[in-house]
Amino acid sequence: MHQNILYKTAAVLFGGIGGESAGLIRSQVEYGGKVYRFKLLCSIDSDPVACKNHDLITGEKTAVVMDLFRRWQYVAWHGHEPPEDWREVTPWDMWVAFGYQVPFFLFTSPPCKGLSGLLPNEKAASNKYQALNYLTVSGLELAFQACDEYGGSLPAIIQLENVPRINTRGKPLLKQIRKLLEKYGYVVSMRADHNLGEIGGLGQNRVRFLILARHEAQIPNFVYYPEKKPLRTIGDVIGPLPAPGDTEAGGPLHRLPKLQWKTWMRLALIPAGGDWRDLNKVDYENLRVIHEPRRGAYEVADWNDSSRAVTSTAGPGRSNGVTAVSDPRLQIGSDGKTNLLRVQPADCPAVCVTGATCVSDPKLQERASRHPAAYRIVSADEAAPCVTGTRLGSGAIAVADPRVNTKLHPDSYGVQDWNESAKTVRSANRIMQAAGSISDPRIADRPGRYTDKFRMQAAGEPAGTVTGVTDVQSGAQLVADPSIKSAPRADTLGVQNWEKTAKTVIGSMDVHAGAAAVADPRIIPSDNEAGVWMIIAQDGTWHRPLTTYELAMLQSFPTHLPDGRPFQLEGCSDAKAREYIGNAVPRNAAEQMGNVILTAAAQAEAGEFFTLSWDPVWVAPEEKQQPALIH
Repeated sequence: MHQNILYKTAAVLFGGIGGESAGLIRSQVEYGGKVYRFKLLCSIDSDPVACKNHDLITGEKTAVVMDLFRRWQYVAWHGHEPPEDWREVTPWDMWVAFGYQVPFFLFTSPPCKGLSGLLPNEKAASNKYQALNYLTVSGLELAFQACDEYGGSLPAIIQLENVPRINTRGKPLLKQIRKLLEKYGYVVSMRADHNLGEIGGLGQNRVRFLILARHEAQIPNFVYYPEKKPLRTIGDVIGPLPAPGDTEAGGPLHRLPKLQWKTWMRLALIPAGGDWRDLNKVDYENLRVIHEPRRGAYEVADWNDSSRAVTSTAGPGRSNGVTAVSDPRLQIGSDGKTNLLRVQPADCPAVCVTGATCVSDPKLQERASRHPAAYRIVSADEAAPCVTGTRLGSGAIAVADPRVNTKLHPDSYGVQDWNESAKTVRSANRIMQAAGSISDPRIADRPGRYTDKFRMQAAGEPAGTVTGVTDVQSGAQLVADPSIKSAPRADTLGVQNWEKTAKTVIGSMDVHAGAAAVADPRIIPSDNEAGVWMIIAQDGTWHRPLTTYELAMLQSFPTHLPDGRPFQLEGCSDAKAREYIGNAVPRNAAEQMGNVILTAAAQAEAGEFFTLSWDPVWVAPEEKQQPALIH
């Protein structure tokens, strides 16, 4: 108890970068004149980088680097014996990490790679991933041994979070966990239909498997389910954030990934809410992304009309002059050679034999003994033609092989709708594997958001409304003063020619002070060229990848760290940062689940073992079957 605040201790196993921890720290309920909060004892994880970022995000030094693998698990996972200085964690090590006390609440989120549907069945069944999956059991066993042997009691409430596929791929593990929990006197709820998006009021659907176990001796009352909140749209979450690519305001994780040009094209062709499967419906033959030249390029002038102006760049293919004409004078010259380069139909009489020696011959596929199978593709279910010594261009040596099993995941190249809730943020959230893109409508000025931003008022017009946040970025705070006569410098807004030597680079070089722009002829990149481009999709929005920073916001991480910097992770690549973020428990969902656990603890302390509530019961006392009466 501290200043009327009663703290309940909590410990986290496999805590990662601290989504659960950050939520528990925010949990708070008032009951019976007291304020109940959590005190985090530790967050255990084997990854030192994750532990470093855990403390960076939570602002507390509670992360503990500890490998919970047993030796056989280590060998199966890594494929070799551990180093000489490695040893198995003992119950005493766990007890030290707990701060020599039994936590009131124990949360565990063991690795889910081997249980995820993203992993093929063969790999999931391998010894390597079975060893990883067993952490669901071995982590709990170590915690129980530590609390029972050295503390003489057990955590009052235990929660386990994992992917829904654990219900099928991890069925034997769940049987062991249930048996273990019931052995120690817990009432257990196991369900795979918990939407953490609704629990935390997130902007994404995030359906997970949760175990909630209540120790009946310590918590004899109900634990109620958190109130379900309406899901937000993805636009609600990322709309107020800095523009993508603004790493000064959004931090280094707000970079837009550089994608190949053909990938940007695919994203632009997928409708909002769709994925790669919609590419099969695209009428690609009638769609082109091209540079739109000025009127006049390749224009053919009408013989009976006046010609357009003759310009200095007039030539076929150029963009500002007509340099071709539809000439009706078929008799070229005085000798009347009307058949010059003419192709005759096969079913018409030939013209006079002069220089017209071409014919459209329909017998292209009936050339006896002249490689009738040239470039032919043989069907897999028909007999092959004769094997000759020829090559692909003159014999049927290609086959339509049906044995291609490559399938993209659902949501590959998925483009999410700005007005819908986001799909689950996964640790492999890349555009090639998940719906990791969004149709961003914020291309032009957003209505209702500072319409006077950077506006300059005329000297003779009334001033705009003075607001409490008036500055040049949010209100019309500039005035065009007619008494000041100034002219821009030479080269201001200057556009330099690509084929000319550049002008002098000055110390204040930007487009407002010098010739800092160039007429770049590289309009359309090659298919495999990587970069960041804006292609306006058919719905008028920019279909772009979500930045790592935006994925963290969908997981309800804070926009800024306790030290004031924009949210970021240190010591890891952008791909690894996405994995950490996708594996995390959303902070807001953890906070709401922590609130109902604190409420149950407060009611148990007050002796209120039964209360009426509109909320459904999460873990109720089990009904014991009554013996049948014998007459």
